[in-house]
Amino acid sequence: MKLLHIDSSVLGPHSVSRQVSAAIVERLRASTPSLDVTYRDLTLTPLAHLSGSHLAVSQGVAPEASLQPDIAAGQAVLEEFLAADVIVLGAPMYNFTIPSQLKAWIDRVLVAGKTFKYDAQGVHGLAGNKRVIVAISRGGFYGAGTPAAVGEHLETYLRWVFGFIGVTNPEFISADGIQVGPEHREKAVAGALKAAGDLAAA
Repeated sequence: MKLLHIDSSVLGPHSVSRQVSAAIVERLRASTPSLDVTYRDLTLTPLAHLSGSHLAVSQGVAPEASLQPDIAAGQAVLEEFLAADVIVLGAPMYNFTIPSQLKAWIDRVLVAGKTFKYDAQGVHGLAGNKRVIVAISRGGFYGAGTPAAVGEHLETYLRWVFGFIGVTNPEFISADGIQVGPEHREKAVAGALKAAGDLAAA
């Protein structure tokens, strides 16, 4: 079984989402010692954001020499995703949504004919056989029923993205209120780490 571990926080060792995503992987490794883990840090090896040139290549235009390394990098992350049975994703909220580094990764993974397709009945996800677990961290409180819920474009976006490619039941572990104060942060991290330790086996 293959697991793909992705982190996208720019905070390095100070990141809550990284701490929780690592705990998720540790839990799954403990339950399945033979798990084959691939790790990608989107801040250390960032992907370029899509450009007109990228889209032209996807339509069959030969890539310029300067673009070829990035096209190869995009193909590599797509192949990593396709090969994985389990995806563990660390995703902090930045300005109410995902980090731009994570958006660049998503743009290389959502590929027609690879992870979704269209036909006369509409769109069909092609990645529904994968288990996706997302560790999210948010500075405030954005859950359903809170005053700020309308501004939540992290979990809601990722649920839509993964649902679009067929993953209809992604699992989320959330650490909320980490910027409210030290007590809130400690409580949120502890709760998220406990949830990671209680996850079902891989």
